[in-house]
Amino acid sequence: MKILIIEDERLLADSLRALLIQKGFEAECIYDGESGAEYAVLGVYDLLILDVMMPGLDGFEVARTVRARKCGTPILMLTARSGLEDRIQGLDAGADYYLTKPFDSRELLACVNALLRRQGRQVDELAFGNTSLDLSSCMLLCGEKSVRLSAREFDVMRYLLQSGGSVLSKETILAKVWGYDSSAVENHVEVYVGFLRKKLASIGSNIRIEARRRLGYHLEVDGPC
Repeated sequence: MKILIIEDERLLADSLRALLIQKGFEAECIYDGESGAEYAVLGVYDLLILDVMMPGLDGFEVARTVRARKCGTPILMLTARSGLEDRIQGLDAGADYYLTKPFDSRELLACVNALLRRQGRQVDELAFGNTSLDLSSCMLLCGEKSVRLSAREFDVMRYLLQSGGSVLSKETILAKVWGYDSSAVENHVEVYVGFLRKKLASIGSNIRIEARRRLGYHLEVDGPC
Protein backbone atom coordinates (compact mmCIF):
# COMPACT_ATOMS: atom_id res chain seq x y z
CA MET A 1 0.00 0.00 0.00
CA LYS A 2 1.39 3.40 -1.00
CA ILE A 3 0.54 6.43 1.16
CA LEU A 4 1.20 10.10 0.40
CA ILE A 5 1.73 12.42 3.38
CA ILE A 6 1.11 16.13 2.66
CA GLU A 7 2.33 18.01 5.72
CA ASP A 8 4.42 21.19 5.96
CA GLU A 9 5.83 20.33 9.42
CA ARG A 10 8.78 18.27 8.21
CA LEU A 11 9.51 16.64 11.57
CA LEU A 12 5.93 15.40 11.89
CA ALA A 13 5.76 14.34 8.24
CA ASP A 14 9.01 12.38 8.47
CA SER A 15 7.89 10.77 11.75
CA LEU A 16 4.62 9.65 10.16
CA ARG A 17 6.52 8.26 7.19
CA ALA A 18 8.86 6.28 9.47
CA LEU A 19 5.89 4.90 11.44
CA LEU A 20 4.04 3.79 8.31
CA ILE A 21 7.13 2.18 6.78
CA GLN A 22 7.71 0.32 10.05
CA LYS A 23 4.18 -1.07 9.73
CA GLY A 24 4.78 -2.33 6.20
CA PHE A 25 3.39 0.54 4.12
CA GLU A 26 5.18 2.55 1.46
CA ALA A 27 5.07 6.23 2.27
CA GLU A 28 6.23 9.46 0.66
CA CYS A 29 6.23 13.02 2.02
CA ILE A 30 5.37 16.27 0.28
CA TYR A 31 5.82 19.44 2.31
CA ASP A 32 3.51 21.96 0.58
CA GLY A 33 -0.06 22.01 -0.65
CA GLU A 34 0.61 22.93 -4.28
CA SER A 35 3.00 20.04 -4.91
CA GLY A 36 0.83 17.77 -2.77
CA ALA A 37 -2.20 18.36 -4.99
CA GLU A 38 -0.14 17.55 -8.10
CA TYR A 39 1.13 14.28 -6.65
CA ALA A 40 -2.22 13.29 -5.14
CA VAL A 41 -4.06 13.14 -8.48
CA LEU A 42 -1.51 10.85 -10.15
CA GLY A 43 -3.58 7.82 -9.19
CA VAL A 44 -0.60 5.91 -7.77
CA TYR A 45 -1.48 6.27 -4.07
CA ASP A 46 -3.85 4.17 -1.98
CA LEU A 47 -4.34 6.82 0.72
CA LEU A 48 -3.64 10.52 1.29
CA ILE A 49 -2.77 11.89 4.75
CA LEU A 50 -3.38 15.62 4.52
CA ASP A 51 -2.65 18.44 6.95
CA VAL A 52 -5.07 21.37 7.03
CA MET A 53 -2.91 24.30 8.13
CA MET A 54 -0.35 24.83 5.36
CA PRO A 55 0.87 28.05 3.75
CA GLY A 56 -0.29 28.72 0.21
CA LEU A 57 -2.75 25.97 -0.66
CA ASP A 58 -4.24 24.67 2.59
CA GLY A 59 -5.61 21.18 3.19
CA PHE A 60 -9.21 22.10 2.43
CA GLU A 61 -8.18 23.47 -0.97
CA VAL A 62 -6.00 20.44 -1.70
CA ALA A 63 -8.90 18.10 -0.90
CA ARG A 64 -11.27 20.07 -3.13
CA THR A 65 -8.69 20.04 -5.95
CA VAL A 66 -8.26 16.26 -5.63
CA ARG A 67 -12.00 15.63 -5.71
CA ALA A 68 -12.54 18.06 -8.60
CA ARG A 69 -10.09 15.95 -10.62
CA LYS A 70 -12.34 12.90 -10.03
CA CYS A 71 -9.69 11.27 -7.80
CA GLY A 72 -11.39 8.96 -5.31
CA THR A 73 -8.31 8.16 -3.21
CA PRO A 74 -9.27 8.14 0.50
CA ILE A 75 -8.21 11.25 2.42
CA LEU A 76 -7.32 11.26 6.11
CA MET A 77 -7.20 14.90 7.21
CA LEU A 78 -5.01 16.00 10.14
CA THR A 79 -5.49 19.27 12.00
CA ALA A 80 -5.06 21.02 15.32
CA ARG A 81 -8.46 22.66 14.78
CA SER A 82 -11.03 20.56 16.60
CA GLY A 83 -14.14 22.71 16.23
CA LEU A 84 -17.29 21.23 14.73
CA GLU A 85 -17.35 23.74 11.86
CA ASP A 86 -13.76 22.83 10.93
CA ARG A 87 -14.61 19.12 10.85
CA ILE A 88 -17.65 19.79 8.72
CA GLN A 89 -15.58 21.93 6.34
CA GLY A 90 -12.99 19.16 6.01
CA LEU A 91 -15.59 16.49 5.27
CA ASP A 92 -17.39 18.77 2.83
CA ALA A 93 -14.09 19.39 1.04
CA GLY A 94 -13.77 15.67 0.38
CA ALA A 95 -12.00 14.16 3.39
CA ASP A 96 -13.08 10.69 4.49
CA TYR A 97 -11.94 11.06 8.10
CA TYR A 98 -10.82 13.95 10.29
CA LEU A 99 -8.16 13.30 12.98
CA THR A 100 -7.35 16.02 15.51
CA LYS A 101 -3.78 16.72 16.66
CA PRO A 102 -2.25 15.59 18.93
CA PHE A 103 -3.17 11.98 18.26
CA ASP A 104 -1.88 8.60 19.37
CA SER A 105 0.02 6.64 16.71
CA ARG A 106 -2.30 3.68 17.34
CA GLU A 107 -5.31 5.82 16.50
CA LEU A 108 -3.66 6.99 13.28
CA LEU A 109 -2.87 3.42 12.22
CA ALA A 110 -6.42 2.31 13.05
CA CYS A 111 -7.78 5.11 10.84
CA VAL A 112 -5.40 4.19 8.00
CA ASN A 113 -6.41 0.54 8.09
CA ALA A 114 -10.12 1.37 8.37
CA LEU A 115 -9.99 3.64 5.31
CA LEU A 116 -8.08 1.06 3.28
CA ARG A 117 -10.54 -1.68 4.25
CA ARG A 118 -13.46 0.58 3.33
CA GLN A 119 -11.95 1.02 -0.14
CA GLY A 120 -11.40 -2.72 -0.53
CA ARG A 121 -7.63 -2.20 -0.57
CA GLN A 122 -6.83 -4.07 2.68
CA VAL A 123 -6.86 -7.76 1.77
CA ASP A 124 -4.68 -10.72 2.72
CA GLU A 125 -4.38 -12.41 -0.66
CA LEU A 126 -4.68 -11.67 -4.36
CA ALA A 127 -5.50 -14.47 -6.80
CA PHE A 128 -5.54 -14.95 -10.56
CA GLY A 129 -5.82 -18.23 -12.45
CA ASN A 130 -4.48 -21.03 -10.26
CA THR A 131 -2.03 -18.73 -8.48
CA SER A 132 -2.24 -16.44 -5.46
CA LEU A 133 -0.02 -13.87 -3.80
CA ASP A 134 0.10 -13.91 0.01
CA LEU A 135 0.40 -10.24 0.98
CA SER A 136 1.68 -10.94 4.48
CA SER A 137 4.51 -13.32 3.54
CA CYS A 138 5.35 -12.14 -0.03
CA MET A 139 4.92 -15.74 -1.20
CA LEU A 140 3.61 -16.65 -4.65
CA LEU A 141 1.54 -19.85 -4.36
CA CYS A 142 0.30 -22.47 -6.82
CA GLY A 143 -1.12 -25.63 -5.30
CA GLU A 144 1.55 -27.14 -3.04
CA LYS A 145 4.34 -25.10 -4.61
CA SER A 146 5.47 -21.66 -3.53
CA VAL A 147 8.27 -19.16 -4.08
CA ARG A 148 9.24 -16.06 -2.15
CA LEU A 149 9.39 -12.74 -4.00
CA SER A 150 11.82 -9.90 -3.40
CA ALA A 151 10.30 -6.60 -2.26
CA ARG A 152 10.32 -5.14 -5.78
CA GLU A 153 9.07 -8.36 -7.42
CA PHE A 154 6.26 -8.38 -4.88
CA ASP A 155 5.24 -4.80 -5.70
CA VAL A 156 5.19 -5.43 -9.46
CA MET A 157 3.27 -8.71 -9.10
CA ARG A 158 0.76 -7.18 -6.70
CA TYR A 159 0.05 -4.31 -9.07
CA LEU A 160 -0.42 -6.67 -12.01
CA LEU A 161 -2.82 -8.81 -9.97
CA GLN A 162 -4.75 -5.76 -8.77
CA SER A 163 -5.24 -4.70 -12.40
CA GLY A 164 -7.42 -7.77 -13.00
CA GLY A 165 -5.91 -8.47 -16.42
CA SER A 166 -6.03 -4.88 -17.67
CA VAL A 167 -3.03 -3.61 -19.64
CA LEU A 168 -0.63 -1.51 -17.57
CA SER A 169 1.90 0.71 -19.29
CA LYS A 170 5.53 0.63 -18.22
CA GLU A 171 5.22 4.28 -17.21
CA THR A 172 2.29 3.47 -14.93
CA ILE A 173 4.12 0.54 -13.33
CA LEU A 174 7.18 2.73 -12.79
CA ALA A 175 5.10 5.42 -11.08
CA LYS A 176 3.14 2.96 -8.96
CA VAL A 177 6.04 0.74 -7.88
CA TRP A 178 9.17 2.92 -8.01
CA GLY A 179 7.52 6.29 -7.30
CA TYR A 180 6.78 9.35 -9.39
CA ASP A 181 10.14 11.01 -8.73
CA SER A 182 12.29 7.86 -9.01
CA SER A 183 15.27 7.69 -11.35
CA ALA A 184 14.24 4.18 -12.46
CA VAL A 185 13.68 3.64 -16.20
CA GLU A 186 11.49 1.33 -18.26
CA ASN A 187 14.24 -1.27 -18.42
CA HIS A 188 13.77 -1.82 -14.68
CA VAL A 189 10.20 -2.93 -15.36
CA GLU A 190 11.35 -5.32 -18.09
CA VAL A 191 13.96 -6.87 -15.81
CA TYR A 192 11.52 -7.53 -12.98
CA VAL A 193 8.87 -8.88 -15.32
CA GLY A 194 11.55 -11.34 -16.49
CA PHE A 195 12.25 -12.38 -12.90
CA LEU A 196 8.53 -12.89 -12.24
CA ARG A 197 8.04 -14.98 -15.38
CA LYS A 198 10.75 -17.37 -14.20
CA LYS A 199 9.27 -17.65 -10.72
CA LEU A 200 5.75 -18.22 -12.06
CA ALA A 201 7.08 -21.02 -14.26
CA SER A 202 8.99 -22.56 -11.33
CA ILE A 203 5.77 -23.20 -9.38
CA GLY A 204 3.71 -24.39 -12.36
CA SER A 205 1.52 -21.30 -12.51
CA ASN A 206 -0.90 -20.93 -15.40
CA ILE A 207 -0.46 -17.15 -15.32
CA ARG A 208 1.43 -15.51 -18.16
CA ILE A 209 2.67 -11.93 -18.09
CA GLU A 210 1.98 -10.87 -21.65
CA ALA A 211 3.58 -7.86 -23.32
CA ARG A 212 1.52 -5.63 -25.60
CA ARG A 213 3.80 -3.80 -27.99
CA ARG A 214 3.94 -0.08 -27.14
CA LEU A 215 1.18 -0.56 -24.57
CA GLY A 216 2.58 -2.47 -21.60
CA TYR A 217 1.87 -5.69 -19.72
CA HIS A 218 -1.14 -7.65 -18.59
CA LEU A 219 -1.92 -11.07 -17.08
CA GLU A 220 -3.46 -13.95 -18.99
CA VAL A 221 -4.41 -17.47 -17.93
CA ASP A 222 -3.24 -20.44 -20.02
CA GLY A 223 -4.96 -23.49 -18.61
CA PRO A 224 -4.82 -25.88 -15.66
CA CYS A 225 -1.47 -27.04 -14.27
